Amino acid sequence: MPELLLELLSEEIPARMQARAADDLKRLVCDRLKKAGLAFDNADAFVTPRRLALVVDGIPDSTPDISEERRGPRADAPEKAVAGFKGSLPDGAKIEKRETDKGEFYFAQVEQKGRKTEYVIKDILGGTLNNFPWPKSMKWAECDLPWVRPLHNVLGIYQGKVIPFSIALKSRAGKRAWAESESNLYDTELPLTANNETRGHRFLSPKSFKVKDFADYKAKLEKAYVILDAAERAAVIEKQAQKLAKAAKLELKDDPGLLAEVAGLVEWPVVLMGTIDEAFMELPDEVLTTSMRHHQKYFALLDTKGTLAPKFIVVANTETSDKGKAVVAGNERVLRARLSDAKFFWDQDRKQTLDSRVDALKGRVFHAKLGTVYDKVQRVEALAGALAETCGADATDTKWAARLTKADLSTGMVTEFPDLQGVMGRYYALADGEKPEVANAIAEHYAPQGPGDACPSAPVSIAVALADKIDSLVGFWSIDEKPTGSKDPFALRRATLGVIRLIIENQLRLNLTKIFDITARGIINRVEPAVPGATGHIGKVPEKIIESLIPDLLSFFADRLKVHLREQGVPHDQENLRQEHEHRRLGFADKEIGAWFGRAGLTAKETEHLSGAPLTVAVWVAEKPPTDT
Repeated sequence: MPELLLELLSEEIPARMQARAADDLKRLVCDRLKKAGLAFDNADAFVTPRRLALVVDGIPDSTPDISEERRGPRADAPEKAVAGFKGSLPDGAKIEKRETDKGEFYFAQVEQKGRKTEYVIKDILGGTLNNFPWPKSMKWAECDLPWVRPLHNVLGIYQGKVIPFSIALKSRAGKRAWAESESNLYDTELPLTANNETRGHRFLSPKSFKVKDFADYKAKLEKAYVILDAAERAAVIEKQAQKLAKAAKLELKDDPGLLAEVAGLVEWPVVLMGTIDEAFMELPDEVLTTSMRHHQKYFALLDTKGTLAPKFIVVANTETSDKGKAVVAGNERVLRARLSDAKFFWDQDRKQTLDSRVDALKGRVFHAKLGTVYDKVQRVEALAGALAETCGADATDTKWAARLTKADLSTGMVTEFPDLQGVMGRYYALADGEKPEVANAIAEHYAPQGPGDACPSAPVSIAVALADKIDSLVGFWSIDEKPTGSKDPFALRRATLGVIRLIIENQLRLNLTKIFDITARGIINRVEPAVPGATGHIGKVPEKIIESLIPDLLSFFADRLKVHLREQGVPHDQENLRQEHEHRRLGFADKEIGAWFGRAGLTAKETEHLSGAPLTVAVWVAEKPPTDT
């Protein structure tokens, strides 16, 4: 079966770019094949840290012959238009004038024999490489081709023969001497011409070898210590890690994101187990896992009780004569240094209470037009207190929790590990003797941060989380910083979904119109005197801004609610009725809601009952959609 095999061997491709690069290579080449009239049976792309590969099966030997008629401009069209039409035609095209019901036009009969596939592929590869959409790219030596990292080799085979293809170069003055002096860094001959050779693992099998097709290519790569398929590498890592964990009577902590990332860092995974010093096990679990996961790419292990064990899994990219002892020792040393810093921050941060850190937020800008983080905390504290009764929370605890929500931003631990904001606030609050509900509200006020994130259910946490998100939404709306298209730099769509979920999942009834009005006035009153020049943005005509802000923000909420219901699997024919019910939860006007319930066959009394019913009743109503007669 005719087969195209392409491999682009380079320096290490960043793991975060690999999956997209493989998809882009497949898409660009396949789209160009289809455009050229070359059908194919199947295409697969592969990626490792050092190579992008593509195999396409079932490509015909040549493009199909073309026999078509093309209509050109009118016979009395300007000479330039006629000349352009004639110039676009291939050699041998027969041109004639023909009368139609719309006048006299030029027509051309085009008869064109198909091109050999190997030459079409040559053009396709040139266009693909020169227009490859890397998020970031570079140029090196004398090569003007932008690529993510310096290319070392291009393997290109069609039906077992090398494709006559090379990377075009442009000489750049002053670069030759530099390239020659740095030849030890880039062991590459320019220009890069396609061949039938590749190389194996950088350290375990660096010599080049020839291949004849994809099956031969994949088999020889594996013998040269390269597993081509990323999914296969991930499976090897997981299997070896679970084997080591089981031998130590431990359990591997599930982390699919880290597994995919590590699979993009190695071509020949060798899984090893290291030990964490007992002195660091007093640190919060989140500190240990964040340090291991984000900085060192280690996997955490759990003991039989489900708590963090003093062991970790590290994946090396090579086999060693000492069976990895030196690799493990080196990684333990690096982790020890990292955790020593974390322990220092942990000890130092607890010497100061969270409340004493609040004033430090005056020096942190939340947004140039919305004041400092301290200003935001004051607004959130006031709004959370107003929401406390509706959420069933104690107002004093709620306001106090809101005051402390951002205090951990000034701690050494959060400065070192930004992902732990909120989490560390909880630990420090408990160390200060704060109530558990206050500490939990500090940790949960950012939630939910996505569709899969758990929604706070404790009353104090709900009130503080709602206040924080609503303040951000109304604030950014008041300065006209709204999401546009795919751009949402302040994550306002996520905040809106968070408010919707907090209300629905906790069966609350809020008047968002009133809450938005209170929040907007609070922002205007606090920001205008606090931020120089803010008057020009929101202070001069507050009434007009509030009048336009609230309907616009409510409309945005309605759109996000619609998206949320669809993601929840609510059928389209039931969606409108369910929306009406949830609109009531969100405090929307009752306009037309009664009509919807009426068409569902519900009486006024039943309508009144359902408007305040739990979410389960709303689902029951949604399962009985209205029927219009």
